[in-house]
Amino acid sequence: MAGNNFVIEVEKGKDASDGQPSIGPVYRSSFAANGFPAPIPGMESCWDIFRMSVEKYPDNRMLGRRQIVDGKAGKYVWQTYREVYDIVIKVGNSIRSCDVVEGGKCGIYGANCPEWIISMEACNAHGLYCVPLYDTLGAGAVEFIICHAEISIAFVEEKKINELFKTFPASTEHLKTIVSFGKVTPEQKADAEKHGLKIYPWEEFLQLGENKNYDLPVKKKTDICTIMYTSGTTGDPKGVLISNDSIVTLIAGVKRLLGSVNEQLTMKDVYISYLPLAHIFDRVIEELFISHGASIGFWRGDVKLLVEDIGELKPSIFCAVPRVLDRIYSGLLQKISAGGLLKKKMFDLAYTYKYYNMKKGRKHGEASPICDKIVFSKVKQGLGGNVRLILSGAAPLSTHVEEFLRVVACCHVLQGYGLTESCAGSFVSLPNELSMLGTVGPPVPNIDVRLESVPEMNYDALASTPRGEICIKGNTLFSGYYKREDLTREVLIDGWFHTGDIGEWQPNGSMKIIDRKKNIFKLSQGEYVAVENLENIYGLVSAIDSIWIYGNSFESFLVAVVNPNKEALESWGADNNVSGDFESLCQNPKAKEFILGELAKTGKEKKLKGFEFIKAVHLDPMPFDMERDLLTPTYKKKRPQLLKYYQSVIDEMYKSASKPNA
Repeated sequence: MAGNNFVIEVEKGKDASDGQPSIGPVYRSSFAANGFPAPIPGMESCWDIFRMSVEKYPDNRMLGRRQIVDGKAGKYVWQTYREVYDIVIKVGNSIRSCDVVEGGKCGIYGANCPEWIISMEACNAHGLYCVPLYDTLGAGAVEFIICHAEISIAFVEEKKINELFKTFPASTEHLKTIVSFGKVTPEQKADAEKHGLKIYPWEEFLQLGENKNYDLPVKKKTDICTIMYTSGTTGDPKGVLISNDSIVTLIAGVKRLLGSVNEQLTMKDVYISYLPLAHIFDRVIEELFISHGASIGFWRGDVKLLVEDIGELKPSIFCAVPRVLDRIYSGLLQKISAGGLLKKKMFDLAYTYKYYNMKKGRKHGEASPICDKIVFSKVKQGLGGNVRLILSGAAPLSTHVEEFLRVVACCHVLQGYGLTESCAGSFVSLPNELSMLGTVGPPVPNIDVRLESVPEMNYDALASTPRGEICIKGNTLFSGYYKREDLTREVLIDGWFHTGDIGEWQPNGSMKIIDRKKNIFKLSQGEYVAVENLENIYGLVSAIDSIWIYGNSFESFLVAVVNPNKEALESWGADNNVSGDFESLCQNPKAKEFILGELAKTGKEKKLKGFEFIKAVHLDPMPFDMERDLLTPTYKKKRPQLLKYYQSVIDEMYKSASKPNA
């Protein structure tokens, strides 16, 4: 692999020794052959990213939202960098006037909007920890984060205020001030005051800091700028500490990468902000845009209106999770089929011809300009007409969808990989490299990467096809888990972050993600599922003896194989006039419905999220056993073997279960 263009070897691999598994060679991006790019002089913190752009591009459009006139959405209305800066300074002074000092924790809760970024920049200005709050982590997550991070002030979207109130009284030990991004009702004001809290509408809050001028503290690279909570394997979310240095280093690396492939960002670029700012992926992309004096337009917060917002904004860069791109793909296929036979034939011919030329090494723009003009330009128009780069992250993108979009979208389609702990972008595929299809590309030029063998899963980092756990080293890494040094020590060893993902180096230096070391996986919409935790919850159902839950990154819902409890199923049969012995009851669709109902009841009781509910079950009268190699001697489930054994059953369940409404 050392001989290819995209990575260089910087250290040899090591054989297994002292009970430690073998380690593959250390590689880095060939764009960093002469060392990692240094951040721009003077850019030490996230505040500097914004401040320097305000100085350089005061009149550029920074944040935009659609004006709503008589209930109809009109054009995007923009605030310039200078205008945003003036509001940020006001917000900062107001925060400080509420007795929040440097190092204080500030929560932000709500959909992406200009006020989100303004609140975040006010935190950056005053050296406060910005702590996003979001509820996809589970019912008690918002309360847990407020209490765990000791948040004293929270900015909140108008329609989330009542959700925030549900965290009372536990959260009120720390939380003293709430600021609405919009209005506050008299009832909400009374409710907050009853719990000893102050709550302000946005405009009123801005006036608190009038005539006050607090000095901005000096910020260091090592200072923490945000705590991002991410789902733990079991139980509570973990607070990932992200320093100024992580974000500033990442931006320098991405800048070098885009420059090296001739796709530099400029101040003319436009971004559509809809992926949650509470996640690292969108946060760092928006920081990147701010660093270039570029423009960020916000969606209206409704997925059904996203395409319309895109049409109005005409973004040049579009970031997505696979679920969104899957929707675009199936929408396009429907349109092609509905267009009649002749149009479909024309599309297929154009597709085959352009793909053939791309495989021969032609760039997407040169592979077939005529097909682009006549056939594919409509696809480009559907995304506003200006998109030059689609970046997919957060979960793996199906190869057929990636290939399709690379051909028809008339822009680069790149797939990236990273974790909150690695400050998002650690790998990204490169433009015009069709050989990288189905991979996450080579490392970004600011990290070193190596694979570590996982003998118990038969992954060998020193084999001719190197496979193993992906380990990352570099300044983009997190500073630890907040108040959980024990968990930090488990994953951060000698400066190497162990991702828990199994990767396979490709001959061209790109990485393919092939497995997960621990039993936690993502569904296609990017939601993590801690499967052991769920199995423990569903294990409480008295009508079942054992359950194995399955899901993967290409499906949006979970299925399960269940060993029902014999007595419970037989007595249900007797009560419901369903005859037959235990084996035949297990085949009965009504019995499956009964078990699904019991699982759903427990799911509701335990306040599980929608994606954690089981959508289809297979009932196996024969308990999981060691004879079929489905359990270890200590009765732990052997997941790869279970999948192999039940593969056809799983495929059938996904085929026949009607997918939940996307």
